[in-house]
Amino acid sequence: MNRKKILLIAISAVILIVFFIVFRKNGTDYSQIITTVKRGTFNALIFSSGQLESEKSESINIPEKLNDRNLRIWELAITHMVEEGTVVDSGDYVATLDHKAVEEQIKLAQDDMDKMLTEYEDSKIDSNLNLSNQRDIIVNARLDLTEKKIVVDESVYESPSIRKKAGMDLDKAQRKLEQEQKAYGLKKQQEENKVQRKYINYRQVSERLGELQKLFESLEIRAPKAGIVTYFKYPWGEIIKTGSKVGPYNSIIASIPEMSNLISRTYINEIDISKVKIGQNVKIGIDAFPEKQLAGEVISVANIGQAMPNSDAKVFEIKIKIFGQDKDLKPAMTTSNAIDAGLFKDTIMVATDAIFENDSLKFVYLGKDNPVKQIVWVGDENENYVLVKKGLKENDEVWLSEPADAADLKFKGQEIYAEIQKDKENARIKAEKEREEMLKNKADAAVQPAGALPAGVVAKQTK
Repeated sequence: MNRKKILLIAISAVILIVFFIVFRKNGTDYSQIITTVKRGTFNALIFSSGQLESEKSESINIPEKLNDRNLRIWELAITHMVEEGTVVDSGDYVATLDHKAVEEQIKLAQDDMDKMLTEYEDSKIDSNLNLSNQRDIIVNARLDLTEKKIVVDESVYESPSIRKKAGMDLDKAQRKLEQEQKAYGLKKQQEENKVQRKYINYRQVSERLGELQKLFESLEIRAPKAGIVTYFKYPWGEIIKTGSKVGPYNSIIASIPEMSNLISRTYINEIDISKVKIGQNVKIGIDAFPEKQLAGEVISVANIGQAMPNSDAKVFEIKIKIFGQDKDLKPAMTTSNAIDAGLFKDTIMVATDAIFENDSLKFVYLGKDNPVKQIVWVGDENENYVLVKKGLKENDEVWLSEPADAADLKFKGQEIYAEIQKDKENARIKAEKEREEMLKNKADAAVQPAGALPAGVVAKQTK
């Protein structure tokens, strides 16, 4: 009896399990995994992540003295800096530059000044000695001339040849005196120039020392106005902070933004940049405040792309003006931007979650009972839907998640994939032709002789 009871219980359990599986399968809620392709008006959006910045801000710069090339200091390290986001008043402390580097330059300038002062004093002594010697030579030449005059006077009663020789000696002594007097004038000017050069060198070093001392006293950077301190960021991402080096060629340390004029700086990939235009409306979310929804407008679109780090992809810088003011917003906050790229009427669209993709194509699981992998050609998208150019029609049923046997399903619509590839190739060829035409026009302009008429322009013939 016990065996029969156990057997009956086991059979009942198996039957219950089978019924549960069958009814569970038959009770699948397809409304949760199937959606319908729709036709209607589609609002295309381009999504990007950005960063809040002030459209207008006042820079906090290095001391003006550091721009003086005569100081021979090309860069200084920031030894301390207040934290980014610190609220400061006008004149409050912001940062300190390296005092030791300036102290070393002051010591070197002091040594140079002492050396130049010694050379200046020596040059004055040397000049006095040289000019004194030259004056002695002139005195001797003058005495020699006087002596020659006496000889001439005494030779009155001598023979003509002796008188002639005495006259010649007198002329020679006269010329020598004149030459020595001229030489003294030149020598004096030369010595004055030498002393003057030494003095100029001394004065320049002395002035440089004075400027270095003024720079040393101005190495503490103060805020030019009240506001929030924002670290300066280079376009390639580097941030000026404690330890960074600044100088005449990178003079901005930080900035104080004007919070009443905020923008979101973002970057759009080269595929979507053609859809972005100045004046387009933008919905802006703030990651730090998910409940906030702001409005804005595209005010700037870069003409030249830039490479993304560690990638061959190009992106274009976009600036979005934010309307209104909000006291909770702060610089460098992350924004979620949705750019309104256009309105499409009477178009086919499908839920974003219904689009699947592999390495080379995009597809949907089409059909509720016997699904297939239908290749689709998609266009713009927004937060909920994707435009469908080819592959689906209105009221088609597609899956929002992969069917259990997804790996075994076959692809349908290979001709659409071929069209997509052909379109990409045509676009590439067109872009290449436009590039070649542009280069050719530049080359023609470079070799065109001055005064020649542009290509295709025919000069009028005068009668």
